[in-house]
Amino acid sequence: MSRDDRAHGFTLVEMIITLSLLAVLALSALPLGKMAVKRENEIELQRALRLVREAIDAWKKLADEKKFEFDEDTEGYPPTLEDLVKGVEVQDKSATDKAARKRVVKFLRRIPKDPMTNSFDWGLRSYQDDPDSDVWGEENVYDVYTKSQALALDGTRYRDW
Repeated sequence: MSRDDRAHGFTLVEMIITLSLLAVLALSALPLGKMAVKRENEIELQRALRLVREAIDAWKKLADEKKFEFDEDTEGYPPTLEDLVKGVEVQDKSATDKAARKRVVKFLRRIPKDPMTNSFDWGLRSYQDDPDSDVWGEENVYDVYTKSQALALDGTRYRDW
């Protein structure tokens, strides 16, 4: 058999080397993918926290302006997160007729999902609670945090954000 009669193609050794290199490249990309997913979840957590905290601040602002009646024990903060979705009936003093004087103001369309715990169960703090307390006093909602115990990419705990 002459050299020209042999079949052209890859040998078994060449195939094993090629597949090994591809496996090493794929395994080196895996941590980068996990990092990208974690970074995306962190961005989503920041958005959700900002959204809820802005809603709490908007509720408090209307309460401080005496636009609606609220229980004095709440210090003007919403009693629950669900109240931010339900909204409050606000007195509009600039309206001329009585029907236009009241309107419902909603602060959230829905409670956002916590991307770190993949649930709608947020950690809550009352105005009366200690800043580092893990137990919600149930007087009002002054702040929210994730219940995740994991560390962020910057080394801080997500629950401290």
